[in-house]
Amino acid sequence: MHLDTHPERIIRNPRDPAPGPDPDHAPEQPPAQVRRIVRLFRPYRSRLALVGLLVAASSLVSVASPFLLKAVIDTAIPQGRTGLLGLLALGMIAAAVLTSVLGVLQTLISTTVGQRVMHDLRTAVYARLQRMPLAFFTRTRTGEVQSRIANDIGGMQATVTSTATSLVSNVTAVVATVVAMLALDWRLTVVSLLLLPVFVWISRRVGRERKRITSQRQKQLAAMAATVTESLSVGGILLGRTMGRADSLTRSFADESERLVDLEVRSSMAGRWRMSTIGIVMAAMPAVIYWTAGLALAGGAAISIGTLVAFVSLQQGLFRPAVSLLSTGVDMQASLALFQRIFEYLDLPVDIDEPDEPVRPAKIRGDVRFERVDFGYDPRQSAPTLDGVDITLPAGGSLAVVGPTGSGKSTLGYLVPRLYDVTGGRVTLDGIDVRDLDFDSLARAVGVVSQEAYLFHASVAENLRFAKPDATDAEIEAAARAAQIHDHIAALPDGYDTLVGERGYRFSGGEKQRLAIARTILRDPPVLILDEATSALDTRTEEAVQRAIDALSAGRTTITIAHRLSTVRGADEIVVLDGGRIAERGTHDELLARDGRYAELIRRDTDPTVSAAV
Repeated sequence: MHLDTHPERIIRNPRDPAPGPDPDHAPEQPPAQVRRIVRLFRPYRSRLALVGLLVAASSLVSVASPFLLKAVIDTAIPQGRTGLLGLLALGMIAAAVLTSVLGVLQTLISTTVGQRVMHDLRTAVYARLQRMPLAFFTRTRTGEVQSRIANDIGGMQATVTSTATSLVSNVTAVVATVVAMLALDWRLTVVSLLLLPVFVWISRRVGRERKRITSQRQKQLAAMAATVTESLSVGGILLGRTMGRADSLTRSFADESERLVDLEVRSSMAGRWRMSTIGIVMAAMPAVIYWTAGLALAGGAAISIGTLVAFVSLQQGLFRPAVSLLSTGVDMQASLALFQRIFEYLDLPVDIDEPDEPVRPAKIRGDVRFERVDFGYDPRQSAPTLDGVDITLPAGGSLAVVGPTGSGKSTLGYLVPRLYDVTGGRVTLDGIDVRDLDFDSLARAVGVVSQEAYLFHASVAENLRFAKPDATDAEIEAAARAAQIHDHIAALPDGYDTLVGERGYRFSGGEKQRLAIARTILRDPPVLILDEATSALDTRTEEAVQRAIDALSAGRTTITIAHRLSTVRGADEIVVLDGGRIAERGTHDELLARDGRYAELIRRDTDPTVSAAV
């Protein structure tokens, strides 16, 4: 469980609710949402048109069976026409087979389309999140993000994969059946449809209720996913056990799960009795039809037995698509809550974006300049994090940035690779504003080694190749040697195929840091940002990592964010930040001679009786 120890990176109070879209931004109304959902299917309209044709054909074929049945009862059997009876029976069998075949084909196509739409949504959300600024992830729980991609999009699977087909199929079936019923007897048709408006009203009320509960359920799923992600990570397990909170965490998870159980039951039972009432009435309709036909016959009306049987068959055939259509309407209203949560992420503003016509330099030497740079995380803050910072760093030069915690050191370094964007002034590489560079050029030009080395749960070689996917084994080994980690890797039973474990927990802090350095060496960027890369290490490990850093820094433009001031003595220039402003600048010897802020920091750094302030 990672706790950011840099106040300068903290964007908001951790007690604030999980972020999403602008709270003042009103959510889209259902009609707008429906139009947006329909647009998701546009790339697949040709396949959907084919599904529509298959559905129409299937509905027409299924409606033919009652008419064949009427001919059997009214003509073939009474008149003893066995040949006609055989043809009619074969026709009914053929209709059943054809309906089944058409149903399988339409299911295959519609499911494929639905899965492609879900794939598009997942990819769009992931791509959007990849473009979000670092500040978004410092204030958002990882489990919340994972829940949006997994639970919310996964919860739409049934709706997306079957709703379009279900709508077309059921509407076509209902229309075709009603037309056929009218053709048989309009009076019985009117009786059959009298309660339809009541059914529609009931289904709409149930749909609204399920939409509300679905929204609550997805929020609870997100909360539970966040709890699992944090407490069952390696860091979470270590913290829970060493603090004696394992039982407390289990009870907390049980409470979260209990709330989810209640919401799941409520979601499942929402409107269940009302929808069951519809089913009971629809099932009882044949009795009403027989009773109505009996009254009509008593009144002298001419209704043949074949017509009555065929009509009841059609009316029973109407039951399935009608109820399915009402249920689809209920499910669609509930799914609007899921779509709304997904659209919230898709609509998040991207603060850091690539320009329309980006600059793609063939080569970057590594000249870095900060020109009157201002930066603030929140415009409502009374004082900016950085205020009027001017620094010139020539290619191949080294700059150290020191200062008390919260002075803006890490923020300054993160402006170069555009993890944040300046709010005033500009940062340039070789005279080009970093905001004008394309992302690939910027990523190739600037490498970052942070205090917390992040490793994927993959092999050592795969972690290193993340920097250069086409790297050869020889290049990987050379990078590891330069980072002073090859001998340790070679001594492992599986060598470079060794799994590093979740977040690299199978390796020590110094080993992880050297792997991160090897990864950056393999990337070979001309500009290097070292963000307190040795501050969390013991003295012996720091020395080994520092040798790797020296190999990495050779010939590169290097900006070192320093915690331990002993690591910055050889920098070409040292900048002391205080309150976001440059308090002092110069070489180590020059600053010591001034006996100012830097000299005070040095004394605090070397005197164990003084609390560290850097």
